[in-house]
Amino acid sequence: MEAIEELALQPCTSSLYLRPFRLSYRQNGTKKFWDFMRTHDSVSILIFNTSRQCFVLVKQFRPAVYMCEVERHRPQVFQNQDKEKFSCLEDPLPAVVGVTYELCAGIVDKPDLSLEEIACEEVLEECGYQVSAADLRRITSYRSGVGLTGSRQTLFYAEVTDQMRTSGGGGQPEEGELIEVVEIPLEESMKFAYDETFPKTMGVIFSFTWFQNNIAPKLPKK
Repeated sequence: MEAIEELALQPCTSSLYLRPFRLSYRQNGTKKFWDFMRTHDSVSILIFNTSRQCFVLVKQFRPAVYMCEVERHRPQVFQNQDKEKFSCLEDPLPAVVGVTYELCAGIVDKPDLSLEEIACEEVLEECGYQVSAADLRRITSYRSGVGLTGSRQTLFYAEVTDQMRTSGGGGQPEEGELIEVVEIPLEESMKFAYDETFPKTMGVIFSFTWFQNNIAPKLPKK
């Protein structure tokens, strides 16, 4: 996962996942404009393994996170971003600075499938557990990246057992996915959620807190 090489920065002229726009408008008599990106909506799933009382997360290298760290340490890298040529990254930072802990998730790009069906596919592909739509509990939906994308993410909760695991997960290599499945013990989850040495998404922190408020009080006492 952390063996990255031949890094090069170049302009993005087209993408299957991002479309840049500029909206001009008048608000309270003042002319304004706002640059934004259109992206796919998405689903995410908080997975709790009841067999071993742990949460199932995924861990992967995120280029956007990596480049934020690159810019923070070496801002000169972005000085030539408008030139129509590759900008090779000399002496790159270690890949680990771009690795994050996340909920199992995926984009909504299959119109013939429901959000629940897409979520089930992601749980199987990324984490290896076979779940059905009936196994999912919808927690809520929210807007992510409101200043840049405004896309909607729908969050589900699923309880699984060891017997429901049919593969090792890891994503789909043919789509460029390289995912590591990570288990966080319940008793360590809130400490993990607020430990900044483990880079993570807000979805992890929110969903762990939701679990503590809504599921944990109903668990059998040890």
